[in-house]
Amino acid sequence: MNQDSKNHTHEHSVYDELICHLPYAVFSVAFALIVLSFFSSFSVYNSDVLSKCKTAKILFHSFHFMHIVFAATGTLITFLRFSKNIVNALIIGVISPAFFCMLSDSILPYVAGRILGVPMKWHLCFVSELSNVLPFLFVGIVTGFVISKHDHTRQSIYSLSSHAMHILISSLASTFFIVSHGFANWYAHIGAVFLSLIIAVVIPCTLSDVVVPMMFAKIGPKK
Repeated sequence: MNQDSKNHTHEHSVYDELICHLPYAVFSVAFALIVLSFFSSFSVYNSDVLSKCKTAKILFHSFHFMHIVFAATGTLITFLRFSKNIVNALIIGVISPAFFCMLSDSILPYVAGRILGVPMKWHLCFVSELSNVLPFLFVGIVTGFVISKHDHTRQSIYSLSSHAMHILISSLASTFFIVSHGFANWYAHIGAVFLSLIIAVVIPCTLSDVVVPMMFAKIGPKK
């Protein structure tokens, strides 16, 4: 298969990509809520509210930082399939994960909580914890460059598995954000939380992994 044929197979609209990745988001968010349910159940035996909140924040940050790794890797894999412009790859590899990880893990869950009447706390790791964010962003970018050196078949395998893990980890990060930043009574609104988290995951992750890097790879010189 020539390069034009390969590129043609990836030419889908934003709508097509969202529909394609929606099942990933649905199952990932469902699994994340199961994990949160177990966490909440075990937390019932811990009467220390501050301790429960601290544990939830630790889990949120762990998943959020891992999300940055997978987001940066996925962005680079897609971009470098369509362009070998290293400078542009670095720029989009930094900006895209920075924006979409904040959007998915913090901003949209915060907005969802506020819409449901919860006094959510505002928190952005890229602002308050940049020294912790940068190592994960760096490793994600390096990993993306390494995978892009493999043959097309291996790239596709890595890309699919990376994207699946990306959405799962993003779901877990978003889920633990709502609990650790004010939405302790999430179970009473589990239906609304489920729908909100699907939106918070599928749109940013699809844009980050596929749409945005593909769009910017087609702008400017390819080498």
